[in-house]
Amino acid sequence: MGANSSSISELPENEYLQKLSGSEPISENDPFWNQLLSFSFTTPTNSADLKLLEEATISVCKSLVEKNPRTGNLGSLIKVFLSRTKELKISAECQNHLFIWQAHNALFIICCLLKVFISRMSEEELQLHFTYEEKAGPSSYGAECEDLIEELLCCLVQLIVEIPLLDITYSISLEAVTTLIVFLSCQLFHKEILRESIIHRYLMHGRCLPYTSRLVKTLLYNFIRQERSPPPGTHVFQQQTDGGGLLYGIASGVATGLWTVFTLGGVGSKASAQLEQCSPLASQSLLLLLVLANLTDTPDTPNPYRQAIMSFKNTQDNTAFSSSNPHAFQINFNSLYTALCEQQRSDQATLLLYMLLHQNSNVRTYVLARTDIENLVLPILEILYHVEERNSHHVYMALIILLILTEDDGFNRSIHEVILKNITWYAERVLTEISLGSLLILVVIRTIQYNMTRTRDKYLHTNCLAALANMSAQFRSLHQYAAQRIISYTCRHLRRYVYVLDKLYFPHSHCSTLQHCFSTLSDNGEELLSLTCSHILRSYASRLLTSPLHLLHAACPVTALCMFSVN
Repeated sequence: MGANSSSISELPENEYLQKLSGSEPISENDPFWNQLLSFSFTTPTNSADLKLLEEATISVCKSLVEKNPRTGNLGSLIKVFLSRTKELKISAECQNHLFIWQAHNALFIICCLLKVFISRMSEEELQLHFTYEEKAGPSSYGAECEDLIEELLCCLVQLIVEIPLLDITYSISLEAVTTLIVFLSCQLFHKEILRESIIHRYLMHGRCLPYTSRLVKTLLYNFIRQERSPPPGTHVFQQQTDGGGLLYGIASGVATGLWTVFTLGGVGSKASAQLEQCSPLASQSLLLLLVLANLTDTPDTPNPYRQAIMSFKNTQDNTAFSSSNPHAFQINFNSLYTALCEQQRSDQATLLLYMLLHQNSNVRTYVLARTDIENLVLPILEILYHVEERNSHHVYMALIILLILTEDDGFNRSIHEVILKNITWYAERVLTEISLGSLLILVVIRTIQYNMTRTRDKYLHTNCLAALANMSAQFRSLHQYAAQRIISYTCRHLRRYVYVLDKLYFPHSHCSTLQHCFSTLSDNGEELLSLTCSHILRSYASRLLTSPLHLLHAACPVTALCMFSVN
């Protein structure tokens, strides 16, 4: 690296990197740092280039891991970065590109090194590497009682919440968010949940704690604003057309891994990569927010980031904050709602929506009171409709969101009053005009049928039935196609149920295959029959009886007979 641009192939022989990872200690006041940090770099734009980068730098990183106990160069690099961040806010106001550029490059190198260090050692060993200083013998520690990890973490948090987001500060803000994600990636290398993490303790206590609400608020606003990476020419260092910086490309893999840890072991959606390219800062901020919200509570203190997410209010809410929660804050709910509606193609945004509806009563009340609820429900239904293209955890989150919404009677009534025109993504039938409630029924039943023939997931099936049962009492003016699907679906299961019962009570033939098929759909046939007939048909029988009877008999004569017998 250095004053000249570097390419991936040149990294192993780069004299500045060799000196950084060599046997010679480098003082934090050495002019070497100005030379090291004056570089530009061609950003890898695909996984092949990222792999080449890791292969090219692994020798440098291994050398630093081996020699840092004697040289303390990692600590010197971090101290150089910390000294330069003290003037970042003034540099941003004064448009000091050069100062911000070198601070960004220092953080860039730190995060690349941290990724390797964290993947190769425990937190305790990592902490030791932050304390090594230049000494006569190896494995020597600094005499000061200075915790460099906590100071770096606190500096990163301050950088995120205090530095204004401008074209010249976009990349360093992105790198700060990504570095925090890399710090939290320790969980990836442990099979069990970390309950006594050093990094978690620093973020949830001590110097970082007062910034909890400001950090959560800033990350939420980064998600809301969806700021794109600045165009070429706004940075002193080389800016790529895909945006995001080298560190974003490296650490996005770490962030995706963390997403996998917290979401049932799935992999990222196909649409996620495109969304990340649109606004890397928004994408990384959302990932960091989700990771922070899922940190494990300590025995004496609950997770403050989760508390902040559970308690923030609308800016139009003038009620006083509860003294029991010091991390509460206010945010514009209208902007948040709009962003949530627009970003549901990403599984991260769907998880955020689920968390807010499930844990924040203020957000849930606001969402249910919206008169344009279709803007939120339609993207959720589209996720379920394209179930074969989505990950299992994305489908689960979308379905649970519907389950939460359908627990509200007002929602169940209002969705039948919203009329939609030309639903182009629904391919089974041309729907020129249909109510939101009827469309919801069609999509849920389609999800049930897909589950029956493909995944055969018992819990997905039960949740779909629960959503239908929640809505059934408020069915109004159903579309003819939706009513037909309810009848044909119920008819199919009644026939199967009767057939299995017949085989059970008259075991003259083998029916283990049918029994197994039925058992995968519910704990027993009575539950399924109760959900489909008692909840759905009972509430809607009086309306169906006034419609043309040929529809009922065409669907299933047995079902029609059952409906006439309903009390």
